[in-house]
Amino acid sequence: MHHDLDHFEKIARATIASLPRAFRPAADNVILRIAEWPAPAMLDELGFADPYELTGLYEGIPMTEKSVPDLAPSPDVVWLFRQPILAEWRDRGDVELNQLIAHVVVHEFAHHFGWTDEEIAATDQWWV
Repeated sequence: MHHDLDHFEKIARATIASLPRAFRPAADNVILRIAEWPAPAMLDELGFADPYELTGLYEGIPMTEKSVPDLAPSPDVVWLFRQPILAEWRDRGDVELNQLIAHVVVHEFAHHFGWTDEEIAATDQWWV
């Protein structure tokens, strides 16, 4: 099994395509980016010292906060970070890599749909 960036992108795109139909139009407007590591500026902005702590990131304005007057807002982006995801996968040892990739994708898209980390945790037992 390949663990390269292309594999991560393939699993992420398949996950997005499998979102419930009501979410797909909004998801189609989000740019998917896959990188080896989060950029130092991202870590600084979020207050993370350890790049392994960040497996994914949603950058944008949640749909629940967007307004019509927002002219040409920057595109929303969901980031996946390959090395931190691989490290979590190895540390856990109890989950398939593809499941973990899909899980991070769903978590970040939930932020796009306007969910907070607390709301995600309440409905998603993965993080408990």
